[in-house]
Amino acid sequence: MASTTVANVLKKKGIRPAPDRPSSWGSFLKAHWGQIAATDFFSVEVWTPKGLTTYYVLFVIDLKSRAVTIAGITRHPNEFFMAQVARDLTDCVDRFLRKHRFLILDRDSEFTDLFRITLRGAGVEPIRTPYQAPNCNAFAERFVLSIKSECLDKMIFFGEDSLRRAINEYIPHYHVERCHQGLGNDTITPHVVGNGEVGRTERLGGVLKSYRRSA
Repeated sequence: MASTTVANVLKKKGIRPAPDRPSSWGSFLKAHWGQIAATDFFSVEVWTPKGLTTYYVLFVIDLKSRAVTIAGITRHPNEFFMAQVARDLTDCVDRFLRKHRFLILDRDSEFTDLFRITLRGAGVEPIRTPYQAPNCNAFAERFVLSIKSECLDKMIFFGEDSLRRAINEYIPHYHVERCHQGLGNDTITPHVVGNGEVGRTERLGGVLKSYRRSA
């Protein structure tokens, strides 16, 4: 994160710089760990009756737990789509951002003023990264690498339904069956480790595999 961006965030939140602070951005993350999420798009090529079509997938990831939700899949991430996503993410009953105060996002034009205003109205402050600085949104970038290398890049999609099916299968695999180095090689969703025979679970015809001892 650029020093000027860190300074602006700290100033806006009333956090005075301290001479002995080793890393302003690092201290900011530690102080609000568990309240920060990040969002980004990734694109997937899908065969349709009109030919090869690009779909855009918007997701949000919780930095502490690594939990992910798919916020939307569309061919046209326009202002109407983004406004609805913002309302869904900040819904007062069932919202992914209900425990978050900050949402890290890049400066893509899809993250419109209305999108950011809607977030602020629900108490979630959008934190925009500097231009061309993917490392500032490293958690989101890592998820994109995971879902593409482990699943999407191994498949050919015919129609939107096939893309949605693949993503809907990967997300529970990512949460329940896949170990994460950032979590001490544990899964996001805790499970009881048995001492019985090792069993294998397959998804998407074997594209996704996981192994676990039975209770």
